[in-house]
Amino acid sequence: MTEPARILVVGGGYVGMYTALRLQRQLGAELRAGTAEIVVVTPEPYMTYQPFLPEAAAGSISPRHVVVPLRRVLDRCRIVIGEVQSVDHAKRTATLCTLATEEEGTGAVDMTYHELVIAPGSVSRTLPVPGLLDHGIGFKTVEEAIGLRNHVIEQMDIASSTRDPALRDAALTFVFVGGGYAGVEALAELEDMARYTARYYHNLKPEDLRWVLVEASNRILPEVGEDMGRYAIRELRGRNIDVRLETRLESCEDRVAVLSDGTRLPTRTVVWTAGVKPAPVLAATDLPLNERGRLRCTAQLAVEGVPHAWAAGDAAAVPDVTADEPGKECAPNAQHAVRQAKVLAENIAASLRGQPLKEYAHAYVGSVASLGLHKGVAHVYGRKLKGYPAWFMHRAYHLSRVPTFNRKARVLAEWTLSGLFKREIVSLGSLEHPRAEFELAASPPPGDDDKPQS
Repeated sequence: MTEPARILVVGGGYVGMYTALRLQRQLGAELRAGTAEIVVVTPEPYMTYQPFLPEAAAGSISPRHVVVPLRRVLDRCRIVIGEVQSVDHAKRTATLCTLATEEEGTGAVDMTYHELVIAPGSVSRTLPVPGLLDHGIGFKTVEEAIGLRNHVIEQMDIASSTRDPALRDAALTFVFVGGGYAGVEALAELEDMARYTARYYHNLKPEDLRWVLVEASNRILPEVGEDMGRYAIRELRGRNIDVRLETRLESCEDRVAVLSDGTRLPTRTVVWTAGVKPAPVLAATDLPLNERGRLRCTAQLAVEGVPHAWAAGDAAAVPDVTADEPGKECAPNAQHAVRQAKVLAENIAASLRGQPLKEYAHAYVGSVASLGLHKGVAHVYGRKLKGYPAWFMHRAYHLSRVPTFNRKARVLAEWTLSGLFKREIVSLGSLEHPRAEFELAASPPPGDDDKPQS
């Protein structure tokens, strides 16, 4: 028997999951015959649908419905939980660290392949801001979203019970850095949730909470256009949210956020959403990168000048063939990633069968953004929407993009139920340290270290 053609997919996010899903359909005959194999290497056994992270943080959607289990969806693929540390494409070899190699103490193992799909996504782009490493909170994973929800409610608990006015003010001040989708939607949804939660505290009012959005440029939500961006600012400021444009975070040491305009904000919450950068694994490959650290790709989603290597999504610099200006690249967003994955899978199957490849072409149709419950902005097919219609379009579009009918039905059911019942205002911060109570119970009381155990 000849060795099956192994397709190694690095990453289980948008591109990784959708590419593998399409491939297992395209190569159904080859997979059944054992002439092809699809291996997906991913740090987590699920794909996170990131546009729903703000709603998960606000409690509108259960965290388990924001993720898609890869083993269930990719039932004809081999799922390996781990991380690719480096790639030597000249030798068709990837070095990876898995949960098993960590337990065994073997460090890493090498895996050979025939076709390579690089789709590790992106990571948060941080700057050397003093104090950010110690006090900053990210908003890119479902764990961070739920952790931030717990944190906000815990700060309200602290403010409600303290007698120290300085501690109260710091606990009720929430600073978000970054005016893109992640920052604006997260702030808007959490402010909505916290305003509702405040009614259950005897000594807190919504106006006691201070929300600050810090953006280095002169606009927010650039994807929805200038007019809708200005409307979003008016909407946020109308809710007493302090929007600071052309302002940067200089420091957040000692729980004090210092802004470039000289403002000092004592705060216990600094949420960093100021952009993303390519995953570090790209720099540990022998594949060509552009000046921004993304893989140079062709319109067929093949790595430029490198046979048997493919990429899409945040990791890939893909030329936009629909653009009027030459040299323009597709924006690294979910709208392109999902569509690129379909073409990518079809091109890999065509390459294995010796068939011609197709180019990826998708004209940008617009953007939608949520500003909290029943509030939003949208710029789609040249039409501008705001308020409830934009919010409804935001939900309808993202519901249509959620993988599998099962997941769509669960999300829709949760939305329906949340409209009939009150919000949940429970903080489950102890989930982050599940053994804390047991460790406390198992620890001997002070001075009892020498007593015999019964």
